[in-house]
Amino acid sequence: MKTQLKGSVRHIIYQTDKGFIVGLFKVKNIKGLKKDEYLNRTITFTGIFPESLDKGDYLLVGEFISHPKYGKQFKVENYERLLPDNKDSIITFLASPLFKGIGIRTATKIVEQLGDKALDLIIDDHTCILNVSQMTNKKAQMIQAVLKQEVMSYKIIIELQNLGFTINEASKIYNIYKENTLKQIDTNIYQIMLDVDGISFLTLDKIALNQNIEPESDIRIEACILYHMSQLCFEEGNIYLHCENIFNAVNNYLSFDLANDKFDYHIINLNKKHQIIIENEKYYLRDYYKAETENAFILVNLINKPKKEYNNIDSVIKKWIEQNKIKYNKDQINAIKSSMLNRLLIITGGPGTGKTTIIKAIVDIYLKLYNLDSKEALDQIALLAPTGRAARKMSEVTNFPALTIHRFLKWNKETNEFGVNKNNKADVRFIIIDEVSMIDNYLLYHLLQGLKRNIQIILIGDYHQLPSVGPGQVLLDLIKTNKVPLIELNTLYRQQENSYILNLAYEIKEGQLSNNWLTKQSDFNFIECPRDNIKDIIIKLCQNALEKEFKPEEIQVIAPMYRGLNGIDNLNKALQDVFNPKTNYQNCLVYHDCLYREGDKVLQTKNNIDANVANGDIGIIKYINNKTEKITIDFNGVKVDYNLIDFTDITLGYAISIHKAQGSEFDIIIMPMDMSFSRMLYRKLIYTGVTRAKKSLMLVGQKEAFIRSVDNNYEAKRQTTLKEKIINLYKDE
Repeated sequence: MKTQLKGSVRHIIYQTDKGFIVGLFKVKNIKGLKKDEYLNRTITFTGIFPESLDKGDYLLVGEFISHPKYGKQFKVENYERLLPDNKDSIITFLASPLFKGIGIRTATKIVEQLGDKALDLIIDDHTCILNVSQMTNKKAQMIQAVLKQEVMSYKIIIELQNLGFTINEASKIYNIYKENTLKQIDTNIYQIMLDVDGISFLTLDKIALNQNIEPESDIRIEACILYHMSQLCFEEGNIYLHCENIFNAVNNYLSFDLANDKFDYHIINLNKKHQIIIENEKYYLRDYYKAETENAFILVNLINKPKKEYNNIDSVIKKWIEQNKIKYNKDQINAIKSSMLNRLLIITGGPGTGKTTIIKAIVDIYLKLYNLDSKEALDQIALLAPTGRAARKMSEVTNFPALTIHRFLKWNKETNEFGVNKNNKADVRFIIIDEVSMIDNYLLYHLLQGLKRNIQIILIGDYHQLPSVGPGQVLLDLIKTNKVPLIELNTLYRQQENSYILNLAYEIKEGQLSNNWLTKQSDFNFIECPRDNIKDIIIKLCQNALEKEFKPEEIQVIAPMYRGLNGIDNLNKALQDVFNPKTNYQNCLVYHDCLYREGDKVLQTKNNIDANVANGDIGIIKYINNKTEKITIDFNGVKVDYNLIDFTDITLGYAISIHKAQGSEFDIIIMPMDMSFSRMLYRKLIYTGVTRAKKSLMLVGQKEAFIRSVDNNYEAKRQTTLKEKIINLYKDE
């Protein structure tokens, strides 16, 4: 049973345009909790509400959670505006700012005349208060309208929930359409997916069909087209699609055969409404087209800006290198110098070529050239990365703060909005972004929109690694333009004489394996075995590493897939007993059929900006309170409290996907090689996995699976036009 609180709103601390509210609430009555520790106390509440809350009485339904940054809060899932039910509270209510021009004296007269049923009587007939001294018809109608609005908003929310929307969805919808909400549902329910963030077509379609909408209606088909275009783009990483693919996806979903001419009619109609952009037989969703076009425009402007000039740059670089006693090759020195001169620069190269190590030189030399103190440096320079682990790695190397891109842009998880945007640009002048291969087209768009036009941007990454999860292939497209200044690092700068991992990575990248991989090396071993034995051998290897006093966080199993005998899910269950065997002193909990124990290694799967924890971060469960269902996790010194409801963003982290490992490095990497992974056995994936290892790499399983991965250079070609747009704009200049 959910907790119910009756009481009054005392203060609104924070409120967004999308209806997310943080406020203070005085609890007068409580139901659903055995303890009465909150009774007659003021608590913090959060939730999405259809409109601003006044300082009146409410019924809040939800549960107490522990926010990682702000502590204990009441998360509202449903609510009801409680109209006052006694004379004193009715007088206070009518005298509130909600009713303009009605003071204590007039409110008292109304209640004296109508009693404790005053509000109900006014709602039924506003003329019942016309006999009150100095009451005009206009004022009486205003009071009635405000009261009806208070009642109506709640009734609409309830109606939306009865249709099948959650309270959050209902509040979001009402916040957009207000009193026209139900009219919008009747007129075109599918418009909601375009106007309200986080409401999916599938949810709307299910409700619409339950309301007996005509399955072949125009609005349904056009919404279906937009939805499947979005799905195809995200699943395949595309910015644009071909007409045939859209047609097939839509027809596979619909319960009837959609004729070609009918489909063409709807495509043309969506194009006329600018919801789809058609260009050279390429079909774009409007937002994808806009983002890619804007990205190209901003980047070309940076490319075409004159290079910066310095009288002493060569001597400053030379002096810094001498003082720090670091040996750089010609390409690295060129990269450092070019970073100072160009408004936009790409530095690329494989593992061990010194991409990360030159970041410190770039930062330090920029400080010297502009003679910046520490405060000025923080104001002018930003080091960014797509993941928390990659950002921390930059910070450790440079001794300079680094942030995830989402944190830099002040992303709000509740509203899915960025605080740094085109209307509120960051003041930084010099940005270095690492692991750029992981950045998708839309994230790049939001980043560029939040930067001023005098910015310098250094992009660092390895385009042979996996592309971004979201649509686009930003780094590869930029390199292929041949217009963006590019420094490619090829020398294995950190290669040791007795190290084989980096040699193997380069052999994989070129698709040319020597016979060395079949021989055990000082830092590499391929352990051949049948697929049925892979899991047991991985367990043994982990046990051996622990016996050699490697820390659990230094050992990472990575795999291409979640399902299957040697998939991530199955490996995690087995490895939990290796790394964190059950004891009588551990608290445990079960969530979604998975057992978690104190001491477990876990993975964060979504960004949590407030807690300074990013997607891909790995932590240790420090404490589980089964009574309050509170879980404390330590992420590299950052302790975060979770409620069970937020634990959906956590999974066991003994085995993780190669995608989640991207942007991170581990001392020991162990990876299963199983032919049953067939569709995930391709060069870029294995290359990315191999390059996560710093000291030791062990591949376990079928050598045929490894050979197939290296030979298979096929990957779904992403359909993007960033390269073409940049080239065309560059010509125009």
